[in-house]
Amino acid sequence: MLLTLIAIYLVVSVAIGLYAARSVTTTREYITAGRSLSFPMVLAMVFATWFGAETVLGISATFLEEGFRGLISDPLGASLCLVLFGLVFARPLYRRNLLTLGDFFHDRYSRPIERSISFCIVVSYLGWVAAQVSALGLVFNVLSDGVISRDVGVLIGAGVVLAYTLVGGMASVAATTALQMVVIIVGLLIVAGLAGEQAGGLVPVVERAAAEGKFEWLPTLDLVDILGWIAALVTMALGSIPQQDVFQRVNASVNERTAVWATTLGGVSYFFFAAVPLYLAYAVSISHPELTAQLMAEDSQLVLPTIVANTMPTWLQVVFFGALLSVIMSTASGTLLAPSVTFAENIVKSTIPTLTDRQLLLITRLTVFGFTLLVVAYTLFSNASIHAMVESAYRITLAGAFVPLVAGLFWRRANTPGAALALGMGLTSWISLEVVGVELIAEPHLVGLLFSAVGMVAGSLMFGRTAHERKGALA
Repeated sequence: MLLTLIAIYLVVSVAIGLYAARSVTTTREYITAGRSLSFPMVLAMVFATWFGAETVLGISATFLEEGFRGLISDPLGASLCLVLFGLVFARPLYRRNLLTLGDFFHDRYSRPIERSISFCIVVSYLGWVAAQVSALGLVFNVLSDGVISRDVGVLIGAGVVLAYTLVGGMASVAATTALQMVVIIVGLLIVAGLAGEQAGGLVPVVERAAAEGKFEWLPTLDLVDILGWIAALVTMALGSIPQQDVFQRVNASVNERTAVWATTLGGVSYFFFAAVPLYLAYAVSISHPELTAQLMAEDSQLVLPTIVANTMPTWLQVVFFGALLSVIMSTASGTLLAPSVTFAENIVKSTIPTLTDRQLLLITRLTVFGFTLLVVAYTLFSNASIHAMVESAYRITLAGAFVPLVAGLFWRRANTPGAALALGMGLTSWISLEVVGVELIAEPHLVGLLFSAVGMVAGSLMFGRTAHERKGALA
């Protein structure tokens, strides 16, 4: 019965996505939904951008093992990213009326910079989308009591998300997110409430977590610990800013005010609601200590779904797994679309500028399909945890794309040589340290960010700006 109800829910989600796709005829509509999304819709989509598999399964498992000290990158860094994007970046980017974030790097710098940074952005999404697809495989495996293997579950989950994302783009993502957000919020609150009652109530659960040091989050006064803490924070807080999925939701807003405040409030909402799966995971660990210990030894990501599937009534299982699938699909669809449109618009189209809009729309859809295959392959052969996949995804954009974006928006002297040096020095230093494995007091991606800033300043001060760069700075 449980599997049947979940299957019906998946079919309904796909049907809604396909229905919303009926009016999508141009590339701009496919990517931005015609810039028609209202405040509630953008707020829901921004929230859903981050509230994915890593929030329910990844960071909840990390919380059980390490407490909040293991969650500096997410939810703290992820929430900070959305707040910063809304308050600082949303307004100037929305006014440019771009299709993709890669378009900004072309308008502000040059075609080579556009292609190079767009490639970095596309690569960064591999781990992010893989985390969602991996979680879908895990869920189907638990739901079927092992009949469906994780690998087969990955294929099923990827196929479901692909079905509506491929056809309708942002319009389908927006329509399905509206349904999924209701299921996420209502479902998780109900399950968390019952789990808390089984563990003795809200106050005892929170007091016990505090007594065990689960809420300690600040670094010690040790320099290495401080730098590690900062590196974890900025990986998501800054590395996630030059990303197409966040920009895409901002850019689809009906007006500038919606773009700014829906994004900001989406970040605040995410931070507070992310506490729900943390509370839920800790509550079930109290009420079912032996099963929790057994699952922690096997795979901590299995704690929540397995305990719900084995100990809670059927109706509550339907609520939980419906919410969990909504969480994953809402994030997976958006993060699958983002790198695909970036590749089609900023790498393919910039190389073949004579493409018609119809041809570009076809290439974008083919890219969505191709990127899905790549993600599935990566997921099947990776042994990384969901939280690790997400956390590592944004190191490349932190080291290579963040500084050119910030300087391009807020420093008029920024130019193409500066952007090229920022990109080259940031990525080279980061990758070199990762490959060589030299242990420094600072993480390699933090060193990459520093070198990127030095390259931007040096290149921009040594060379003058072209007419194209002056025009882009004033746009």
